[in-house]
Amino acid sequence: MFKIINELNSNKTARVGVLKTLHGSIQTPAFMPVATKGYVKTVTPDELIAIGTEVVIANSFLLYLRPGLDIIKASGGLHEFMKWPRSIFTDSGGYQMIRPDFYAKVNDSGIIFRSPFDGEKHLFTPEDCVSTQVELGVDVAMVLDHCMKFGSPKDTVKVAVEQTSAWAKRSLEKLSALREVGANPLPQLFGITQGGIDLKLRAWSAQTLTQMDFAGFGIGGLSIGEPKDAMYKVLSHQVPMLPENKPRYLMGVGSPEDLLESIALGVDIFDSVFPTRNARHGTIHTTKGDININRAPYSKQSTLLDDGCGCYTCTSGFTRAYINHLLRNYSILGMRLATIHNLHFLQQLLSSVRARISDGTFFEFKSEFLNKYRKGKNK
Repeated sequence: MFKIINELNSNKTARVGVLKTLHGSIQTPAFMPVATKGYVKTVTPDELIAIGTEVVIANSFLLYLRPGLDIIKASGGLHEFMKWPRSIFTDSGGYQMIRPDFYAKVNDSGIIFRSPFDGEKHLFTPEDCVSTQVELGVDVAMVLDHCMKFGSPKDTVKVAVEQTSAWAKRSLEKLSALREVGANPLPQLFGITQGGIDLKLRAWSAQTLTQMDFAGFGIGGLSIGEPKDAMYKVLSHQVPMLPENKPRYLMGVGSPEDLLESIALGVDIFDSVFPTRNARHGTIHTTKGDININRAPYSKQSTLLDDGCGCYTCTSGFTRAYINHLLRNYSILGMRLATIHNLHFLQQLLSSVRARISDGTFFEFKSEFLNKYRKGKNK
């Protein structure tokens, strides 16, 4: 169940809400760290909770491949397997279509994936996708969608949109059938819009899916190579077409700039490997812009990663020089400390956003933050 708590003035764009699931409440706008294979790389569940994480997202197809549903079910479900007590979203695997090491073929039945582990081919249908996520015991499941590469021909994108809509209908029917036979508990099911950057296809996708009874809506097929202004144009066009009383989830987006710009357009939920992958490679979020901690000047700086930061890394006194030393020596500790900092940074950013939406000063906050952040970015 989703409830809007505050909307910014009368424009009904930026808003604060709460999504209630079987494993707790998610304050929105929310950012989900990515736990693709059942873990967020280098950090523990306790550390995620300590920085304010209320929800993570895993990949149902990859978990189906390894370790397999039988092992996870024998452990009591994905929550118990991961030792994660809070909410879990799972993606369907549709995004893996744009990765040549995964994708083999698509037809009206579903997607034929190639396992990255042994090369074996697997047909994943919309019904399989729903059943898998139900067996995992997750809180929010995503339908199987046909995700296209940026720059694909319009006719090809049109077919993908039509298949995504047809699969969405079949997904709801499968969930309804499981409900009738008493399968319990059942996740909330989200539809996913597609259409690339074609506004007419995006409109058709949204209009078709919103006639179906989904608990929320993902916005898929963005942040995969298109220009930023094109992504924002699609969002400004698409978000108003989605129901106001249901959560809107922009898939695969997680930079501070994109979060703030998308929240301003009415998006509620985000996920991305951006903060964790970048941290492991030395890109550190700070209020004065991202820095590449691997660069030589930082090897001599005895200051913290970010002044005033309340994360474990900074409050424990780990310096830029030390993090530089760790990462240049490929230390797991360095990756852990950088990841904790970046995830804390985003969670604190969204906490501030929720407060500023509630008191009516979000746009002032957004302008001040981005002006400061962009000046120092990528030093």
